[in-house]
Amino acid sequence: MTTYPLDPELAAVLPMLPRADTSDLEGARAEMLVAITAALEEVDATGVDVFDVVAPGPEGAPDVLLRGYRPQGVEGPLPVIYDIHGGGFMLGSVEFDHGVNVALARELGVAVFSVEYRLAPENPYPAGLEDAYAGLVHVAKNAAELGVDPSRIALFGVSAGGGLAAGLALLARDRGGPAIVFQYLGIPELDDRLDTPSMRDFTDTPLWNRPNAIVSWDSYLGSGVPGGPDVPIYAAPARATAEQLAGLPPAYISVMEFDPLRDEGIDYARALLAAGVSVELHLFPGTFHGSALVTHAEVSQRDAAEAVAVLRKALR
Repeated sequence: MTTYPLDPELAAVLPMLPRADTSDLEGARAEMLVAITAALEEVDATGVDVFDVVAPGPEGAPDVLLRGYRPQGVEGPLPVIYDIHGGGFMLGSVEFDHGVNVALARELGVAVFSVEYRLAPENPYPAGLEDAYAGLVHVAKNAAELGVDPSRIALFGVSAGGGLAAGLALLARDRGGPAIVFQYLGIPELDDRLDTPSMRDFTDTPLWNRPNAIVSWDSYLGSGVPGGPDVPIYAAPARATAEQLAGLPPAYISVMEFDPLRDEGIDYARALLAAGVSVELHLFPGTFHGSALVTHAEVSQRDAAEAVAVLRKALR
């Protein structure tokens, strides 16, 4: 395995990180469930009401669960953070972002809704994205009942969730759906073509690497489809032209230095800028995909603090 010049605080915990091998999907899901269960035990939700909302699903599909978070004692209508969890389109649940969403609701005084979307490969594109859209529409349509402001909705996604958030911003605009004021795209998975320098080079990086990315896109789009001519921009936003990106809401994009997704995040930021969309881009040095899970590391704390800062500004 290649040795990468990682941040020392991150390098020290590498032996304790999950194996994260998506070629064994059942094993990866079991591994993630153990990690989520352990993380949930450490979350202090004091001052935040946590509740579930059931939204009508896409036509012919099951209803969609939304996990809601609302700070206690804060008068509405509240701005909304609409969260889409990561997991390579194949893993995870609303439980995965529970700690982050509690913190965002408490620190920002906003409502957070996290969508439980259907996972690939059992439910390939567009199932997950359509679930996310159905949940978003439900929040906006029922804003008064939910005590939220439909004119102040920010999308929030990390990894595959960042790719879904980028696709959702495009979809909501093109369908005349809920107005989005901001898109937070953390280490986003955006490009099925797998042809950037970082994607070609990082074949054995921690937590996420080129082999995992291949499995991820094959699961999401169907084997043999990734890299082909018929992949829509809503599935792989990196394919969008400047004309197709024009008019999107402002974005924040983070990328990690030793992450195969690094260059597609940078390229997407450049493409948005070329389309006249305001973008903030931050590359965190010495990091890898998912290294923010090492919450005690100084670089992870800067990453988390910056998310709070940019969302506060976007939703004020």
